[in-house]
Amino acid sequence: MKSVHTVLASLLAAGALTSAVAPAFAQQDFPARPIRFIVPFPPGGSTDPMARFAATRLSERFGISVVVDNRPGGNTIIGTDAVAKATPDGYTILLASSSLINTPSLLKMPYDVKRDFTGVGTIATSRFVLVVPPTSPAKTLAELIDLAKAKPGQLNYASSGVGTNTHLSGALFTLLSGAKINHVPYKGSGTLQADLMAGRIDMSFQVPISVISHIRAGKQRPLAMSGDKRLAALPEVPTFIESGMPNFIIAGWFGVVTQAKAPRGAIERISKELASVLNQPEAIEYLAKQGSEVLVSTPEETTKRLHADIDRHAKIIKDAGITME
Repeated sequence: MKSVHTVLASLLAAGALTSAVAPAFAQQDFPARPIRFIVPFPPGGSTDPMARFAATRLSERFGISVVVDNRPGGNTIIGTDAVAKATPDGYTILLASSSLINTPSLLKMPYDVKRDFTGVGTIATSRFVLVVPPTSPAKTLAELIDLAKAKPGQLNYASSGVGTNTHLSGALFTLLSGAKINHVPYKGSGTLQADLMAGRIDMSFQVPISVISHIRAGKQRPLAMSGDKRLAALPEVPTFIESGMPNFIIAGWFGVVTQAKAPRGAIERISKELASVLNQPEAIEYLAKQGSEVLVSTPEETTKRLHADIDRHAKIIKDAGITME
């Protein structure tokens, strides 16, 4: 009888050991099949090249395909919800951008970003530059604020749409400056840029890559840049901090998130390889050409950034009275 108990104990111990070791082996073997990288925007958009660059380099490092799956629609809710409802095994990841941060404060969603998602890693950050037409009498940020206050409700700023970071940048600027400036949302960048250069729009907050050529051609005048240091591509443009508006804190960033219940080993493996990709000179050069700067973060740092920006942007949206109507 004693030998039977001994055998049972040995089997139970072996089973416990196998259960403890199995996840470790599973994590080491990840990925064992293709990873689906959902981009909640149409193919060919401004975010697509970044996602495809990351997917290609990750595929090379894994020896397993990382397939970009464009799922546009519903203000990015369709693609985001597809990730939220996917099996939480680490094989479905989402390209995170300003939409993931801003949408929770603007629309009712079938998921909770803070509860249902966790960070994997960041890819890049982008600044916002305040530009005015070349005919504007404002040569500095201070002069623009004085002009707006002298003409309350007469000046306007253009954005690429309600709830976008270009919109929130303008809203934050009006809140901090105390000036009354009207918001004019556009659906296309081409029309926005044409109206700005023609002086039909008084100002706009744009990502540098969209306006550098116009600035160089003298068709737009930059007044200030977000961030805590000047941008190498536009070294002549002072930051908002230098220009006397230190609380103008807003930046766009792109990263990767997945389900909060995904295996920790899978999250850490993707994050590690993503960081290795981004630390290569090729990635730094590629993203610089896209008007962005490499941003490497751990899963914990990415989650913290995501939650902090959701709260920060929610306050801007509430204080400015922004709605999707």
